[in-house]
Amino acid sequence: MASYESFAQVYDLYMDNVPYDAWCHNLLTLLEEYHIPKGLVAELGCGTGKMTRLLAREGFDMIGIDNSYDMLGIAMEQGPADILYLCQDMQAFELYGTVAAVVSVCDSINYLPTPEDLKQVLKLVNNYLDPDGIFIFDVNTEYKYREILGDNVFAENREHGSFIWENEYDEKSRINAYELTLYIENEDGETYSRYAEEHFQRAFSLEEIKKAISESGMAFVEAMDVDTMESISDTTERMYIICKEQGKEAL
Repeated sequence: MASYESFAQVYDLYMDNVPYDAWCHNLLTLLEEYHIPKGLVAELGCGTGKMTRLLAREGFDMIGIDNSYDMLGIAMEQGPADILYLCQDMQAFELYGTVAAVVSVCDSINYLPTPEDLKQVLKLVNNYLDPDGIFIFDVNTEYKYREILGDNVFAENREHGSFIWENEYDEKSRINAYELTLYIENEDGETYSRYAEEHFQRAFSLEEIKKAISESGMAFVEAMDVDTMESISDTTERMYIICKEQGKEAL
């Protein structure tokens, strides 16, 4: 089963504590810093299109890419109609031309199981970026999986449902397996529906990421802590990676 397939309709309810507005501000700051104040931008792993819509409201022409029909169906219901959504795997996506930038947030890249898979994504991004275009993506760090998530259970009761999030991190493979179970109140207000899925995310070291970037033909630019927008530290939980297109000549 594809990730989030069974409970796409309740995904936004579960993710209501994700700081999308702050992340959008971060992306806007970085895009401006790297001289991309407007233009065509693609988002990999766009899900229900929350970030895609936020960037569209800031004036970017957006393309949202995700491998879940269910998630994209919800994204398209939210509008606006001028956002292009494509149901494609990020390891094999195809665009009609190049874009000024590519972004990916909410640890979508951590779903890639190996450094080779990461390199494949980077090669495709490099191919579809304008000359000197940039790719900004975030990843959960090894520290977060090992010290914060690994072998821990998180549960929360809410007004109209609850969730249980069980994690198991293997330090050898650096894979975090987690089972997510949600109980969501139905329209009758008396019964609940149960949604459950198992997910796997991989922790990539900065060295692995830099190596994949180099081997893909792209150029590493910088890494920074998502929360502080400063240099990463030993306790950084989520980091931005910024890399740049190489190989094309500007017209």
